[in-house]
Amino acid sequence: MFSHTARENAAPGDVLIITGGVGAGHDGAAAELRARLERAGLQVAVRDFLDAVPLPCRLALRDGYTGSVRHAPNLFEWVYRGIERGNWVHRAVDGMCHLAQRQIGRWAAGYPVVVSTYPLASQSLGQLRGAGRLTATAVTYLTDPAVHRLWVHPDVDHHLTVTEATAAMGTREFGVPMRAVGGLVSPAFEQVHTAAQRVAIRRSVGLPVDRRVALLVAGSEGMGEVTPTVDAIVASGVADVLVLCGRNERLRHRLSGRDRVVALGWRSDVASLMAAADVLVHNAGGLSLTEALTAGLPAVTFRPIPAHGRANAEVLAHAGLVPWPKTDAELAAAIVMQCEAGRQGRQSVLRHQDASQFVRSLVDRSEAPALPDLPGHRRAETASSRVAA
Repeated sequence: MFSHTARENAAPGDVLIITGGVGAGHDGAAAELRARLERAGLQVAVRDFLDAVPLPCRLALRDGYTGSVRHAPNLFEWVYRGIERGNWVHRAVDGMCHLAQRQIGRWAAGYPVVVSTYPLASQSLGQLRGAGRLTATAVTYLTDPAVHRLWVHPDVDHHLTVTEATAAMGTREFGVPMRAVGGLVSPAFEQVHTAAQRVAIRRSVGLPVDRRVALLVAGSEGMGEVTPTVDAIVASGVADVLVLCGRNERLRHRLSGRDRVVALGWRSDVASLMAAADVLVHNAGGLSLTEALTAGLPAVTFRPIPAHGRANAEVLAHAGLVPWPKTDAELAAAIVMQCEAGRQGRQSVLRHQDASQFVRSLVDRSEAPALPDLPGHRRAETASSRVAA
């Protein structure tokens, strides 16, 4: 348990986490980080970046993301690449981050450490930090495998990633040292299930117990080319398909009743469903993929959504973590290959220092494990020294 005697002036709490209510990945990472820090005795608050911007910006961020991916994928790709190149689109997003500064500055007042799990929040924190209007240690936790420029700000003290591949990409392409700390997912994904438990889970949702099962995920909104992917797997005959449709009820109704397909809506037992499956098929590289990597469930990328989905697929494939087949035949072969690999025993590929342990070390290094400074990275003052100053 942490002692707070050295940080009496750290009110209103120890750590502020700023997420973004777009999809479920940013919120999921924020919730898990909060849970781990609170179990360690810290006082934690979570805020949504979307609440810091005017209503038109909020609607554009929340609805524009899902709307463009579903109905204008080429536009979404163009915006993503435009921001990467630093054109007027990037300047517009940068202006939105400036608009959020005042509210975020108010939220952060008195906190020794502020963590962002959303790229635009990271930009606002970096802007405040660079202007001298934020005394807290600023941390970004990247939820994507690929490092987009919005995830990076030179005035943010620390950039944390899920995998070593992401950390290497960020350091190589942006010159900002990054540290791999593993996934921020529930401990349930690390639990080992017996064969009997897996059979019981399959029967509970109507899955066969004697055939391969591919768990197909498409984010919290069930976006992307889900139906063609289901059709390809079923036509190949290599596996039955369990589809998590998230909040997309239209997709669930469309797929329900098909032979060798089980379509489910929003679920809170994803860890158990992953334990019952033989392989994950994903199209975005977000929270579900991190959960699978933590659980040791082999994964395959197929028909990734535009922009960050394709960028994530490329990073994962290049690192040898998740294959990215391009055709239906290649998908079938990849599923068989990954299922056979899984039969050798599941092992998590995310064996790193816990992200919450790193954040705790920033709140009070005198009681947290010592961590070496990364070469070339600006040494962050400890939270306790800032408060005392």
